Amino acid sequence: MGINMSTDSQTDYAEIFKALSDPNRLLVLELLGSGEQCACTLLESMHINQSTLSHHMKILCSCDLVCSRKVGKWTHYAINTVTYKHIKNYLSALTNALPQTRSNLCN
Repeated sequence: MGINMSTDSQTDYAEIFKALSDPNRLLVLELLGSGEQCACTLLESMHINQSTLSHHMKILCSCDLVCSRKVGKWTHYAINTVTYKHIKNYLSALTNALPQTRSNLCN
């Protein structure tokens, strides 16, 4: 199904940030930073079993952080750069909305 990033809803971003809250999923994204990879390569690099990888990839794909394509019996994964641009813009808008002076509360 995926997230409709054109709506810019807080629910969509919350799902993305929830997906990013797991160390294994962050590792997947780091590994995909070098380009598209086969699930078999991810399995070898991460030292996890296939069902665990499938679980994490389902979450990453469901919020459009990662896209996939089948090649024979294996699935290849890549970072969805469109979603990352939306996240960057969202975080930038949040940052720009902050007051220019820092509150003593956070110091």
